[in-house]
Amino acid sequence: MDITTLLPQFGGFIWTIAAFVIALSVIVAIHEYGHYIVGRWCGIKADVFSLGFGPVLYARNDKHGTRWQIAALPFGGYVKFAGDANAASGKDEEAMEEVATDPVRLRETMHGAPLWARALTVAAGPVFNFAMSIIIFAAIAMSIGTARDPLTVEAIKPMPNPIVGLEKGDVIQSIAGREMPASINTPEYRDYLDALPLEPVLEYTVLRDDAPVTVSGPYPLPALVGSVGAETAALAAGLKSGDVITGIDGTPTFAFQQLKNAVESSEGRPLALDVWRDGEALAFTLVPKSTDEPQADGSFINVLRIGISSDSAITPATDTPSIGEAVNRGFAGTWRIMKGSVSGLWHMATGAISSCNMSGPVGIAKVSGAMASQGAMSFINFIAVLSTAVGLLNLFPIPALDGGHLTFYAYEAVTGKPPSDGALRVLMTIGITLVLSLMLFALFNDLFCP
Repeated sequence: MDITTLLPQFGGFIWTIAAFVIALSVIVAIHEYGHYIVGRWCGIKADVFSLGFGPVLYARNDKHGTRWQIAALPFGGYVKFAGDANAASGKDEEAMEEVATDPVRLRETMHGAPLWARALTVAAGPVFNFAMSIIIFAAIAMSIGTARDPLTVEAIKPMPNPIVGLEKGDVIQSIAGREMPASINTPEYRDYLDALPLEPVLEYTVLRDDAPVTVSGPYPLPALVGSVGAETAALAAGLKSGDVITGIDGTPTFAFQQLKNAVESSEGRPLALDVWRDGEALAFTLVPKSTDEPQADGSFINVLRIGISSDSAITPATDTPSIGEAVNRGFAGTWRIMKGSVSGLWHMATGAISSCNMSGPVGIAKVSGAMASQGAMSFINFIAVLSTAVGLLNLFPIPALDGGHLTFYAYEAVTGKPPSDGALRVLMTIGITLVLSLMLFALFNDLFCP
């Protein structure tokens, strides 16, 4: 065997692991810092802030008495507060007995602090995850901008057979005799595009230098690859953003809808795609995969997909949104991910969709590598998505997770006393067992799901 043939695979593996470690480390650091800083604000002393588990590679103590460390296994992290026996915030009985007669030191422990301080400290981890997602989505919105209304041409995407007619600065009034909707930033615009005649060349009426002009232009939604999803047939085959699909099984193609129809009617057989990439004609063969696809009403449908999104033939001129608008889009994006995650878990639990939709560490690592390979913007966006998912998961009322601790605090708030230490130990053991079982199930999916 020629070892050089393994180098690309090895390089891809290293790239995937590196991307996964970076994404996870950023998310865990933000989550644990939320616990740490809010705990400190609430008067709870942190003994250890660890990024990673296992043997310590680097450590230092700060002026507050907290030991900051980086450990060898970069697959998580924890904050150990005063009075904690372990990373899961179990009570250290001996340590608590030592401070029981010292009100000042007792108040500095997680288990001796007031209920409000403990609740805020625990809730801060997920909240910081959500805040990071909102900030990232808002920053992306600011950098990308909002398409200007009415639709104004900034550029025409490169195509194999360019149709010269539209120019930079043209304000589009109608396409194929159909008046443009008032805004292109609404779902109605997509409905408008779907209703256009399925023809490679259409007539556009535009305002050019404040005068109406009629010109020829491309079909607005060509078979142009906007993005490639992770763990998809398109990614495995080698399709890239910017590719133009010119043929399917020898049949000429110009519209994304034609590609979608061909994939959905393929019955899972291989499809031969003719692709134009930067002036070069390429050929790919891929097999569509069965996919549980979420719908606007929260339901799912099972369809065949190759894992690409469409892109418009026209690059619109954009305006930078205000900070308020960008933050609002950040909130909307984070909320959408939370709703979709809960809906997906519910549908898996009820058997409406396959449990193979749940990914474990291997699947997440693959997605991390795939997103990193598509550029910094895709990777940063993925970190925001994963951060929301991690924050949401930690709010589930499972002992050992943040949501479990908050449930215990809610019980204490209602009854006036916390659960007994014996009950807590039993519940924590059950919670850790559940979490480990879920991780093993997700890992099984990574290894054996198609």
